[in-house]
Amino acid sequence: MDKIRMLEKELTKEKNIPEFNVGDKVRVLTKIFEQDKVRLSPFEGIVIAKKNSGMRASFTVRRVSYGEGIERVFPLYSPHIEKIEVLQPAKAKRAKLYYLRKRIGKTASQV
Repeated sequence: MDKIRMLEKELTKEKNIPEFNVGDKVRVLTKIFEQDKVRLSPFEGIVIAKKNSGMRASFTVRRVSYGEGIERVFPLYSPHIEKIEVLQPAKAKRAKLYYLRKRIGKTASQV
């Protein structure tokens, strides 16, 4: 188990990831591979959950598009993530913001 932890520690140091928390509004730029080129696709929304466990860490981002809620889970150390930008920091009182799923309109973006 120590060898696995050492390997994970080395791999997690390589990527430059900004500090963000649950409730923050973020923009995640992901790489999309098309035939012979790579383009960046932004996904902007509120972080509603974070799961931390070394290389397997992930976070969930939620946004509302055309009245429909969309959630996407991103592995934190994925090679497909180009950049994570924190647009608006927030201070949440809970670790998971699943209650935002029931809210509509402006109240869904207020933490």
